Amino acid sequence: MQERRESVRDKVIYGGVAEIGDRGATRECIVRNISDRGATIEFSNDVQLPKEQLSLRIVRKGRSFLAKVIWWRDNFVGVAFRAESPAESVSDLGERLRRSEIKKRQLQRRIDELLSER
Repeated sequence: MQERRESVRDKVIYGGVAEIGDRGATRECIVRNISDRGATIEFSNDVQLPKEQLSLRIVRKGRSFLAKVIWWRDNFVGVAFRAESPAESVSDLGERLRRSEIKKRQLQRRIDELLSER
């Protein structure tokens, strides 16, 4: 089979979330390979996809992409990333900070309890 891709794809297994509807409906998926121009994603079962574009978020890479569906077969889908839309960063820094603050308050309460027992 002739390779038609313009860039080499890396084989990966990343968890992803695809926004597949105009109302914000999402489906979890697995990214099987990725390059700077596209990816192959797998859904757990057949899924109805918009033909224009979908949004793909890959938390592990900290990126989101607007993508066009190029092909699909059963539950595998090939997408090309839209060049005109810059990928936005996805950061878990806010969530980590919130958990850290909760842990800090718990530890401070425990320290206060231990000091009051003396």
